[in-house]
Amino acid sequence: MTSTSSETRPFNVADLGTLVVMPWSGEAPDGTDMPYLLAYSLGDAEGGEAATTAAVKRLLGDSGLPVGGDVVDGAAKPSLPVTLLVEAGSAVVTMPNLNAQCTPPPEWLAAVEERGYAYLVFTTRPWPEAEPGKPVTPEALAAFAGAEETLTAAAHVVLPARSLRG
Repeated sequence: MTSTSSETRPFNVADLGTLVVMPWSGEAPDGTDMPYLLAYSLGDAEGGEAATTAAVKRLLGDSGLPVGGDVVDGAAKPSLPVTLLVEAGSAVVTMPNLNAQCTPPPEWLAAVEERGYAYLVFTTRPWPEAEPGKPVTPEALAAFAGAEETLTAAAHVVLPARSLRG
């Protein structure tokens, strides 16, 4: 007779593979810039893209972020365990089991300062073509970030921007 364990194995951040957070800003319907963050994996974990996708889904689920669901408003959910710190020209997304940092361009920093928040798209869809250390063209970013399969496989979160200055 075989039995299955009801225990959940501990989350292993290495299962995410190489995780990238990419900042950019673009014009929103109100005519001002919206600061965006795109988080994705390169799909290079030991188990390949399928294992990476499963690990990202688990990370998002454990953090209370629905994949493919409604936009989560971080300001309306103070207990959300996902935060955005913007300080000294850096942006840091913190969630259970993960801290991810990026250096946004000046226009992103200006947009987040004006709005007070950023829009995070954290997709379970790997992007192996985006090699670390190599620039991503605006066209490649638009094609990946705007693809229906990227957006429907993502959690969408409006994150208030916090700073150390209070």
